[in-house]
Amino acid sequence: MSGTEATLYDVIGGAAWITLNRPAARNALSPTLVAEFDAHLTAANADPAVRCIVVTGADPAFCAGADLKSPRGTSPLSAMREVSFPDVLQHIMDSDKPVIAAVNGAAYAGGLGIVGAADIVITAEDAPFSFSEVRIGLIPAVIAVTCLPKLGPHHAMRLFLTGERFDGRRAVELGLAHRAVPKADLRAAVAAEVATIALGGPLAVVAAKKLIRQVPALAREEAFATMQALSSSMFIAPEGQEGMAAFREKRAPAWVKKDPAP
Repeated sequence: MSGTEATLYDVIGGAAWITLNRPAARNALSPTLVAEFDAHLTAANADPAVRCIVVTGADPAFCAGADLKSPRGTSPLSAMREVSFPDVLQHIMDSDKPVIAAVNGAAYAGGLGIVGAADIVITAEDAPFSFSEVRIGLIPAVIAVTCLPKLGPHHAMRLFLTGERFDGRRAVELGLAHRAVPKADLRAAVAAEVATIALGGPLAVVAAKKLIRQVPALAREEAFATMQALSSSMFIAPEGQEGMAAFREKRAPAWVKKDPAP
């Protein structure tokens, strides 16, 4: 494990765990935390031993958003000159490897931006969520970019206007999270998700994530043509050939190092 007062980084079972580590500040987004977060994302994407990236928080919170202890009349994000919070959100979305948000506690404001950017979200059932900006005279501007596609305008309208709190179970209903589990089971649930993703071909997982981002931006005919070409290239690539051979021979493909735990 490595890290500083702001973040921790550890590779466990094929996953790079990035822990936001300012528990006394509810893991608020300081310039140091944001810069280290981005550096860890770069390291994880460059490590061939890493199949997934997990983002979580040091208890009791996941992330309470921007650090509001800034001088009067300034933005708490204004000091983030080299690496901005939008940079980190884009890095999560553009990461070659799947990013899983393990929401262990409160996710407010900018913390929900991370949730929105993540590919898979598993949350503690009782974790509190809130687009709390309006309660202090602000708006969820930056995080709308990652959260609106998941919420849609119908749910976003009420949540953004009221700042109302909701829990992990409701986050699943709203489309912000995929699973809600008891907090004691959160780490095991994430580990199981990592193991399931590892059953897929490494290059196929990368390509699958990219196409989900790519297809909605294409016109229909262009989308079909582009995806047909991509599909054909994956069929003839060594990974695809190995996967199909393994299927025919009723064995695990080469990238599966051992049988998954029952």
